Amino acid sequence: MIDDFDLIVSSFQSQYGLRLSKEIPAGMPWDEFSDLLSGIGPDTALGRIVAIRAEEDEEILKHFTPEQRRIRREWRNKQAMKVSEEDRDKFLEAMKQAFIDMAGGANG
Repeated sequence: MIDDFDLIVSSFQSQYGLRLSKEIPAGMPWDEFSDLLSGIGPDTALGRIVAIRAEEDEEILKHFTPEQRRIRREWRNKQAMKVSEEDRDKFLEAMKQAFIDMAGGANG
């Protein structure tokens, strides 16, 4: 969320007409901020970026501009880096076990 704060500020301004630089210091409650954030529409800066990041339809991806591809690639790379060592080790162990099973088991 911190990386996207500029998009959030822009989207609040365009959708709600709210300037977060004034609303937050004035005491905007977290629940209100959270509710408004979850209601951000697809025609805002944040909405457009989220749509690019989340797109999985191959037909749509074929028509992405180089900039859209860059945005999506950077996001996916960043998310991939967040995989914990524990999750990675669990995945690798599961893959190892799958290969052992395919080969006929440990004694196979």
